Amino acid sequence: MKLGLRRRLLGATTLLFVCVLSIRVTGQAPAPQMAEDVFKNVTVLKGITVSEFMATMGLFSASLGMSCQDCHAADDSKWENFAVDNARKRMARRMITMMAEINKAQFGGRQMVTCYSCHRGADRPRTGVGILETLYGPPPENPNYVIAQAPNMPTAESILDKYIQALGGAQRLAALTSYTATGKSVGYGPESAEDRPAEIYAKAPNQLSTVIHTGNGNITKTLDGRNVWIAAPLRQPQPVMTLGGKELDAAKIDGVLAFPGQIKQALTKWRTGFPTLVNDKDVDVVQGDTADGAVVTLYFDQQSGLLERHMRYTESPVGPLVTQVDYSDYRDVAGVKMPYKFTVTWLDGREQVELTQIRPNVAVDASRFARPDPTTAPARR
Repeated sequence: MKLGLRRRLLGATTLLFVCVLSIRVTGQAPAPQMAEDVFKNVTVLKGITVSEFMATMGLFSASLGMSCQDCHAADDSKWENFAVDNARKRMARRMITMMAEINKAQFGGRQMVTCYSCHRGADRPRTGVGILETLYGPPPENPNYVIAQAPNMPTAESILDKYIQALGGAQRLAALTSYTATGKSVGYGPESAEDRPAEIYAKAPNQLSTVIHTGNGNITKTLDGRNVWIAAPLRQPQPVMTLGGKELDAAKIDGVLAFPGQIKQALTKWRTGFPTLVNDKDVDVVQGDTADGAVVTLYFDQQSGLLERHMRYTESPVGPLVTQVDYSDYRDVAGVKMPYKFTVTWLDGREQVELTQIRPNVAVDASRFARPDPTTAPARR
């Protein structure tokens, strides 16, 4: 796979779906813009937000094992250059239309066929078995991310209660009303060599803000209870991007997990799956739905009861958009166990955050949870 331009553009969307976001209930914010209103030459993927459009590009890349420059002009100095048409983009439009028609005709409109269904990381679908070992090896993982209630498994409520108790108990969780944190963030590709200090600001019940200091300027992410904004220089087609739809609903789980005392009320239709392994640990699997229908899966260490991983899924016209967050290095903060390390992985990037200090129950200025101002890159010398 070509990594040069891919890393630059994927780095451009790095942290686009990072779990650390922020919340404050404010007045009505501008609605997120649609892809066709921002990008040129959008003919098929209409009616989705700009951030969903960017994530869909990541899904194309992951499904076909291709980099950005395989379908777009190599000159990425301007966003307009990505609109230039070519044969592969025209083929992609036909494939999207064909996929939608199959789902409509054969599955009642449910998204059962996606780009990944046929391509599975290759630019062309396989026409034969190819490797016979796949017939006799371990059974493949369940391809569906939505799980059903498994028989004879503990209830989701009992697993969530164990989690709350492992964190320190409901009383101590309620006593933690705010915190700030400092550390560093390690980006994807070329960004991994950059020194990037990180700051986190949080206030109960679900306000959470993060600032990543990079050589190109600050990346600021803000969630205010109803809105999620991301401001980043040179990294996205809009100075301040607004999330919308199921993507917005799924992103709010980050604010909930910052103060997880109300985790049971955050999702509905709770179900328990079969146990599995995550990071070589036996984990219980619990899944629930957001109000808008996004799916969130939580993995809890069976021994400690602590959250090992969370994954969230939102639909797109070509397949589910997935974000994965892994947690580790839990330490005691004001009687509450909090992760000092977490790794966020999604279709087109990965970010590792390592905290060095968390300061509990401190005053946090309300401006930390407001819509961020556009960020400009510093002048080059």
